[in-house]
Amino acid sequence: MQFGVIGSKEVTSEAIWNVALQVGREIARAGAALVCGGLTGVMEASAKGAKEASGTTVGIIPGNVKSEANHYIDIVIATGIGLARNSIVATTSDAIIIIAGGPGTLSEAAFALNLEKPVVAMRGTGGIADLLADREIDGRTVLSASSPVEAVRLCVEKALHQEC
Repeated sequence: MQFGVIGSKEVTSEAIWNVALQVGREIARAGAALVCGGLTGVMEASAKGAKEASGTTVGIIPGNVKSEANHYIDIVIATGIGLARNSIVATTSDAIIIIAGGPGTLSEAAFALNLEKPVVAMRGTGGIADLLADREIDGRTVLSASSPVEAVRLCVEKALHQEC
């Protein structure tokens, strides 16, 4: 399994950083690879958490230079396509977890919903996560979780029922 973590590229609080860190750890503990945009903020914190739990991390970066990825990324995919890489993050992931987030995060969530991938929003982290939590969009529900353990459990349950 491969679980995407999407969210703010700038983390404004220690609480959000810690949520992302723990989500990464839980993804690794579940035996899944972590997929993200490979840069800073939620992407870096979740990748760090996955690495601390001996997980595998994949960073799909918008630019051409692999060294732009944060140092917790094992596999760097340099796309050179800017924000269009958000589609690749969604397509590559079997399920998505949203932590906070802005317009870029919204596009990734939209791609995942269009692909009928499970999307779980971390309730209480603000931004796009709180905006979309428990919302139905065109017949697809964005699930919500109040803890990293619950978020990853939902991803595992839902991803196992998808054709991936």
